[in-house]
Amino acid sequence: MMTLKRFKVTNFRSIMDSGWIDCDSVTSLIGINEAGKSNMILALWKLNPVRDGEINLLADFPIDKYTEWRNATEKISFISADFELDTDLTNKISSYNFDASDISIVNIQRYFDGNYLVSFPNFKQKENITKNIIESIIADAIDSLKLLNEKTKSEIGIKELIADTYIKINQHLSTKDSLDSSCFDHIKSLYPPSSKLTRAASSEIFPHFEKVKESIKTAFSVLNKPDPADNNNIVELILKEMPSFIYYSNYGNLDAQIYLPHVIKWLNGEEVDGIKNEAKVRTLRVLFDFVKLKPQEVLELGKDPQRTITRNGIQQATEESIETTIENKYERTVMLNSASTKLTQDFKEWWKQGNYNFRLQADGEVFIIWVADDKRPSEIELEKRSTGLQWFLCFFLVFLVESQKAHKGAIILLDEAGLSLHPLAQKDLIDFFDNLSKKNQIIYTTHSPFLIDTSHIDRAKAVFLDKNGLTVASSDLRASDDKLNVKSIYAAHAALGLSVSEIMLQGCKPIIVEGPSDQHYLNAIKIYLVKNKIYAPNTELVFVPSGGVKGVSGVASIVSSKNDDLPLVILDSDKSGLDAKNKLESGLYRDSIELIITTKDLLELENSEIEDLIPLSLMIRPLDRLFRDIEDESFKDFYVKDQTILPQIKNFALKHKITLSTGWKVDLARSVKKELLKTKDEIPKDYVDIWEKLFNRFND
Repeated sequence: MMTLKRFKVTNFRSIMDSGWIDCDSVTSLIGINEAGKSNMILALWKLNPVRDGEINLLADFPIDKYTEWRNATEKISFISADFELDTDLTNKISSYNFDASDISIVNIQRYFDGNYLVSFPNFKQKENITKNIIESIIADAIDSLKLLNEKTKSEIGIKELIADTYIKINQHLSTKDSLDSSCFDHIKSLYPPSSKLTRAASSEIFPHFEKVKESIKTAFSVLNKPDPADNNNIVELILKEMPSFIYYSNYGNLDAQIYLPHVIKWLNGEEVDGIKNEAKVRTLRVLFDFVKLKPQEVLELGKDPQRTITRNGIQQATEESIETTIENKYERTVMLNSASTKLTQDFKEWWKQGNYNFRLQADGEVFIIWVADDKRPSEIELEKRSTGLQWFLCFFLVFLVESQKAHKGAIILLDEAGLSLHPLAQKDLIDFFDNLSKKNQIIYTTHSPFLIDTSHIDRAKAVFLDKNGLTVASSDLRASDDKLNVKSIYAAHAALGLSVSEIMLQGCKPIIVEGPSDQHYLNAIKIYLVKNKIYAPNTELVFVPSGGVKGVSGVASIVSSKNDDLPLVILDSDKSGLDAKNKLESGLYRDSIELIITTKDLLELENSEIEDLIPLSLMIRPLDRLFRDIEDESFKDFYVKDQTILPQIKNFALKHKITLSTGWKVDLARSVKKELLKTKDEIPKDYVDIWEKLFNRFND
């Protein structure tokens, strides 16, 4: 099995390079209309669609590139996705003699000609090895050679010959800083000719030298390590195991009265008087599948008794046919009642906006769905109930059935799901997604604040337009300061406001921070201090990201609207943070300036940010992963103490021509949080003292 970790869209419709989008079990893409959200998931769908999803050059090429690219489809990829392999799949590939660490992540790209390119990002072909590896082998060889004896007359001189070989190898090593494949060739040229080496059965020296040569060969073998992506069997296995993608934008609401003969033809792939509605047909199919009914059977059981013509010319049913008809219709009634009960009970587990009862009825050739609830006990046809109820019922049926059967293990892509639902029902939909994501990853687009899970705000990714009007995405919800793009994350701001209101009702203390990266760092520090009994909060602390300094005032207003007290605010001491501080002190916080904390207050460091509250020892491993492609220098050696770290990270990337992704700060914060929560090393005392001082201020 493979889990989607991130994806990137390029050269597709309004998207030239979206940047990498990290994926969780549930991922939401938020943004305004026309930002390109649909294009993002359409491109991902076409990586491996369950059905349909054909590549259409006229529709899928960026419109200004069609003439230039139409004859070069094999050169242009439009989607790239990183998948994490589970243990079983990793073991299958490891059986081809590859290290698990090299193959745990696979990247799959698809090109406009339909072909795929498979690669393994963690696999790195080494160009050289350190010379101390061979020096160690030769040193051990020299020591062990001294203990060996020449056993026969034909071996006289062989010990000196091999000792001289070791000296020559060491001389060669002394001229090198590192060793490449040409060094291996030179070392082999120093070996004595085989004609001068005796292979006597009693020999101690000959086996010794053969073992040394094998050790040297093994040490250099990493330079010729095969790329797993060059193995056709592995590539075929990966493409076979790649998850399929299902894209939904039309959910096919059901009619109240369903004409069974039409349903039977539709489900057999036939058209009825030119009427073809694939979305509705799919919903009908899963409805009958879910309640374990067959339309043909329902139709047959409901037929009236057969009549024969008597001698008097009167049509009359026989007693036998009447009895059979009564039994059939009774059986159909029992079947429909049983199916109604199943639908009602299972639906109640998901729908929280009312207690609904469904009754499935067959009247001749017509199949009817009746709905009642505790507030309106009179039954009403489904079609006359709310659009939201219709949508959720069809959504419920399609996903509960198809995710367990044809789409098992697939990744589900939902375009603007649940817009017809009431806000509270949209919040229930988030729970539905969480349950569904236990078996299927879900990525959905939305601009509704009620479909943003503020308890997992890191699942939300902003989709907006760059200066050239092209679609880009980021995990950093304050990635763009453009006025138009601020609207892209408005839904997140609104969701946050709603969430904060709920928090205040529960008696928690909100503390406003600039962004999700600050939220990750401070949450990690809180957990560390509490776990180590350094700090005991007198109320639950909730760090509320404002989506950037511009959102601080708005979020603070929302929080204070439930209480006369303004919330604490933590700001960076860079220019934007200090400007925000001055604006707050002259406005909303003019009578409460003590509630504004800057990193400079804690560190006495100009231009400092939340990241400067974290010791380098916790950041170095995530930074090494961020800069894993840099081999000749470590960030730790580049780092200058007592200077702010973020500019140093950016300068290090610039020096080595590394392009940092738009949401790299949030990614780094998440990784550092994990490091802090699992570390067993002692945190430097000066940092812990600062943390303790800050969190005790929260209690005050």
